[in-house]
Amino acid sequence: MNILLTGINAKYIHSCLAVHLLAAYARQEYGICCETAEYTINQSEDLILGEICRKKPDLIGFSCYIWNYELVQRLVRILRRVLPETRILLGGPEVGFDSPAVLAQTGADFILSGEGEELFAQLCRALLESRPLSEVPSLTYRQGEEIRQTSSAPPLDLAKLPFVYKDLSFYENRILYYEAQRGCPFNCQYCLSSAEKGVRFQPLDKVCRELRFFLEHRVPQVKFVDRTFNANPRFALAIWRFLQENDNGVTNFHFELAADCITEEMLEFFSLVRPGLFQFEIGVQSTYEPTLQAIDRRTPFAEVCRTVRRIQQAGNIHLHLDLIAGLPYEGYTRFGQSFDEVYSLRPDQFQLGFLKLLKGSGLRRDQERFGIAARETAPYEVLFTDALSFEELLQLKEIEDLTELYYNSGRFRQSLEYLISHAESPFRFFEGFARFRREQGAHLQTPGKLEQYSLLYHYGCSLPGCNPLELRWRMKFDLYSHEKARKLPEWLTEDETSARRNQVFDFYQAALSERDLLPEYAGLEYKQVAKMAHLEFFPFDPRKPEGSGRAVLLFNYRRPDLLGNAAVTDVTSWFRE
Repeated sequence: MNILLTGINAKYIHSCLAVHLLAAYARQEYGICCETAEYTINQSEDLILGEICRKKPDLIGFSCYIWNYELVQRLVRILRRVLPETRILLGGPEVGFDSPAVLAQTGADFILSGEGEELFAQLCRALLESRPLSEVPSLTYRQGEEIRQTSSAPPLDLAKLPFVYKDLSFYENRILYYEAQRGCPFNCQYCLSSAEKGVRFQPLDKVCRELRFFLEHRVPQVKFVDRTFNANPRFALAIWRFLQENDNGVTNFHFELAADCITEEMLEFFSLVRPGLFQFEIGVQSTYEPTLQAIDRRTPFAEVCRTVRRIQQAGNIHLHLDLIAGLPYEGYTRFGQSFDEVYSLRPDQFQLGFLKLLKGSGLRRDQERFGIAARETAPYEVLFTDALSFEELLQLKEIEDLTELYYNSGRFRQSLEYLISHAESPFRFFEGFARFRREQGAHLQTPGKLEQYSLLYHYGCSLPGCNPLELRWRMKFDLYSHEKARKLPEWLTEDETSARRNQVFDFYQAALSERDLLPEYAGLEYKQVAKMAHLEFFPFDPRKPEGSGRAVLLFNYRRPDLLGNAAVTDVTSWFRE
């Protein structure tokens, strides 16, 4: 039997761990061979259909999520006509809830609900050996005109979970995902993880053995998909210590954490790790206590603040903080307060999401109670609530777009710091920026790099108290922090460096000979270094308040920080007027 498992990802850089786990488990436990294929939602239906049809599968399985479900449904309808003998299996979080209705709606043959590894292998055995489908647990299937459903399967023994990464050539330029545990100890009402009670773990020695593979192959990043990685502090710390002790200086590991499960021992340990070894994501979701109670989040924001600031003290961990718009009781103005309070923590990434009423979640069940209206098709995103109008939600969408473009890019740090100090609050700054961009008609375009600086500059100049000259210098700092700019915006004419060309060359010659400032450029001629690094004379240090005195700053692009910006060194003492 020709079996094909198909994952359709949101982006090319993603990979579908689920289909590889199912295929590897079936081969490992039962000797059943399956082919896997991955596509993206950005590819055309015709291309995906063509690739599938050429493989002529007897059984095709789709892993269904909110980002691909509409496309999967269209593919299933067409496959039903062009490959009428092919049987179609659906699995994943988007189809596991109310599976009889989903089976009737989609026209698929089978749906597996819950953990799929053992279930999929049992289904394949039943089809290969002509055994009754009623013996396959957690299966929804057709028998004639009737839709039947079998009893739920027990949880999988995670010691049997296969390691899918053998040949890394397929994963080049993709994120590698890893799963050390399943389940979540919390009951967040917007999340499907609340439906699964308890947390189960892979054996620690197995996890460490598999993580060693990533370290030995020096992969750039591994993203743990565990919903709350630090649910068991002892388990989490053991893995973190292993990663620190075997650090290869290259690989970054991403974890989702719960702030209230971060212990003092963890905080002390975090301060010791290499910058860039760990990347943490903490879901704040809201700072409004009635909202937190409604969604069953138990961590007060003051506690989150204390934990986040402790993590940030060493400056060695890339930190993401998340908010969700459209939650119960939180209107536009109150969400702006949550925005300001999280922004005050200055996370490396500030992610604004919008509530999605996932099938099986508590908020989907209680949406009428909270007056939540959402789209009827995946991803079921909120349209409005009792507290938040549709127009206000659209405004938040624009603020989210600008936050992503200007804050999360890390390319406008000094400019934003200066401009927001002249606004009522960070939220009001981005609100005004969104209005300004819309008035300029710029929201209808995708601005280039220099256009992004120009838009921010012209908006900034409209703010009361903004000094355009100071802003231009800070923007010049931001430009050169990100890259050795070959072209500057036409309004950025300030220059105290060009006339000092000989001094600049003298500096590079001296710096290379002493090898303390630019060790990454050793072996190069000073004129080569002048083309690759950058030296800029400023009337003040843009990282400090105006009036701090003249500064000469060296931008080293071969020693970037966690956000990819150049290392900046004050070399003013090398120059004498």
